[in-house]
Amino acid sequence: MTEELKERAAVTTDDSREYLTFTLGEEEYGIDILNVQEIRGYDAVTKIANAPDFIKGVINMRGVIVPIIDMRLKFNLGEVEYNQFTVVIILNVTGRVIGMVVDGVSDVVALRQDQIRPAPEFGAVLDTDYIEGLATLDERMVIVVDIERLMSSNEMGLVDQVHQQQQSV
Repeated sequence: MTEELKERAAVTTDDSREYLTFTLGEEEYGIDILNVQEIRGYDAVTKIANAPDFIKGVINMRGVIVPIIDMRLKFNLGEVEYNQFTVVIILNVTGRVIGMVVDGVSDVVALRQDQIRPAPEFGAVLDTDYIEGLATLDERMVIVVDIERLMSSNEMGLVDQVHQQQQSV
């Protein structure tokens, strides 16, 4: 399935990008498909002592130790319920492999820049730096997330400072 997603992403035109959409609670989010390495079912993780609540632990994926982040906990979206639809999206963010637990994967959608509206400003009350914008598709709204910015934020601490410095050069 991952190869098919990447092939579809290569077909997009210059003015649009493809996003993998997923659900967290009642909301739908989208991330750049080029950051997605694979999608897998949620399995047990190895807990890490003193890790923040939203870091569920790590898994060993073909010899690579992958930290697993529960996005519902990260975004404070209430009680987490794991079921048959719960999946882990394996991401490659600035050369680092990270897994994020979501309630379910929806679709792959192509969005043009003019379809993405800027996120509203909430000031210091809410950090929205990682939100690229909001897109409307038919009757649904998709929150477009800059997954690289989110995963490299200081509070996440998942991407080395070296990688952050390389991006800013």
